[in-house]
Amino acid sequence: MIRKLILVLILVQLSQAVQAQKKRKEEKAEDPDSSGVVNDILMPTSLPLLFFDETERKEKKKKEKKSKKKNIYYGQKTKRVRIKTTFRSQTQFQNFFITHEKKVIDPYIRDIFWYDKKDDVIRNRDFDPSRGYLLHGPYTKSIDETVVEEGNYYFGTRHGIWLTFDNKSVLQNKLHFYEGWPKDSRVSYYSKADNKIETLTPIEYDLKEGNFFHFYEDGQIAVSGEYHYGERVGLWTEYWDNKNKVIRKREIQYQEQPFTKNFRPFIRAEWDKEGNLVYRKD
Repeated sequence: MIRKLILVLILVQLSQAVQAQKKRKEEKAEDPDSSGVVNDILMPTSLPLLFFDETERKEKKKKEKKSKKKNIYYGQKTKRVRIKTTFRSQTQFQNFFITHEKKVIDPYIRDIFWYDKKDDVIRNRDFDPSRGYLLHGPYTKSIDETVVEEGNYYFGTRHGIWLTFDNKSVLQNKLHFYEGWPKDSRVSYYSKADNKIETLTPIEYDLKEGNFFHFYEDGQIAVSGEYHYGERVGLWTEYWDNKNKVIRKREIQYQEQPFTKNFRPFIRAEWDKEGNLVYRKD
């Protein structure tokens, strides 16, 4: 009888130990800071080609000229969509095209424009293929009968020349993009001949605007963050120079909105070279 009781107690203790270990694993899995190891989307193999390859750009233009079929843009069949909204006494129209083509989203591009068919709106973040489709082809926005914005999309990214006008059709701004990247972006190289990018700073209207990247010489991501109206916003992340996987080194929290008064950036979390959490601000 005593032996049976001891055996039962041992089994209970073992069961409790297993459950505790399972609970710790679940808590660790739910904790986004438990490991500094991140998805390999920022490994060197996906280094952005950007718009610096003139040969590739010319070849694309040739293909675009050859395609004259209705609703086919950049070699893709599209569908026309129109959104009408009325606010006070003004009516706004957005005319654009969407593609059903499945396209891998470039992780380096900040703004990916897509049509949310459920809410009948255009969004530029958090693309959800189950809710809608990427914009692809010409786009115009008009208020009443006056065009105030026009340009082209390439699989959800602004592409080519984008123009904005006032309510009297006077040109206000002219920007040039290449698959989501502003043409005026500043790039520094370790070796331009080998296309080894050191830093990539997006520029719009002479201000830093968009996702910033700094790379190690081997192409591994070193720093990533976002600028808005020339100001650092959100989380900026530093990474360890690891050849096999991407591991966060430090995250610095900046203001969520530009020009926020009395906000002081702070270190939110830090990890060692193995990806183990060593510090986190409560």
